[in-house]
Amino acid sequence: KKKKKKKLYFIKMAVPTTLHSSLINLIEQNSLKWIFVGGKGGVGKTTTSSCLAIELAKVRENVLIISTDPAHNLSDAFDQRFNKQPTLVNGFKNLYAMEVDPQASFEENEMLRQIGADNQFLQDLTMSLPGIDEAMSFAEVMKLVKSLQFSTIVFDTAPTGHTLRFLSFPSLLDKAFGKLLEFKSKFSGIFSQMSGLFGLKQDSNENALEKMEQMKTLIEEVNRQFSNPDLTTFVCVCIPEFLSVYETERLIQELAKFNIDTHNIVVNQVLYPEEDPPCKLCIARSAMQNKYLAQINELYQEDFHIIRLPLLYEEVRGVISLQNLSKMLINPYNPK
Repeated sequence: KKKKKKKLYFIKMAVPTTLHSSLINLIEQNSLKWIFVGGKGGVGKTTTSSCLAIELAKVRENVLIISTDPAHNLSDAFDQRFNKQPTLVNGFKNLYAMEVDPQASFEENEMLRQIGADNQFLQDLTMSLPGIDEAMSFAEVMKLVKSLQFSTIVFDTAPTGHTLRFLSFPSLLDKAFGKLLEFKSKFSGIFSQMSGLFGLKQDSNENALEKMEQMKTLIEEVNRQFSNPDLTTFVCVCIPEFLSVYETERLIQELAKFNIDTHNIVVNQVLYPEEDPPCKLCIARSAMQNKYLAQINELYQEDFHIIRLPLLYEEVRGVISLQNLSKMLINPYNPK
């Protein structure tokens, strides 16, 4: 008997679409107001955010880069001292930088001090809410930033855990103020009696509540803008190592819960070993990195712009070094 030939079936596979390996998409998106840059500690967030701000300054009217990391590095990156007021970066006409502490103490929080001046009872009630001190400091930062009228604000954020907490503050404040104002409307009589026990006037209640209403309005607006991909995006920064890649995936998932857009990943410190003379350590490290670079491509190349920045011979510090590196965010680095 003749053997029947087996039929071969071919399945058409969709070819993955690789997006352009640069941040030109952010430069060309003129509607962007807020750009967050974050990732695991030590992966080059400050360098990346500084380079991005430099490129944005070429096409925007004015740009502010603001550090919310308690361990500030902006001053070191630009080799210039910054503080909590916007300072013009040396060598630029439209790029400003500032360093703020999102966990500022009560004494430094203007909003809480104003409420306390009008109504100590309401201030104590507000401060009893978990996490409200940090959240109110965040609100103070946002109030200041919004009043400055910059075209684009780039946030150089703290490591991932702190950043996710920072991004949760708008929702926390919105709920907190909502509950306090609801409490006031439901129990206005008790509220007045309690205030009376502290020797406070009715006018002081109204003044304090009016300030809270104003802050609630601001936070609602920030919430809307942060969840609008036309106005806000998050740039993830990592290095090709296990812990960093793992934390990047966790960060992307958490950002989705906050409805914050993210479609760019910068991979820093990529090693391109020289062949002559050969370096055994470099080759071994490169092989390890290539494994994680392949994982990054497999996970994200269809939906993310993946930008690779090389490991350099020297540290990136000062305006000239940052300007040289910033070009690689727009024109992908070619080791050849």
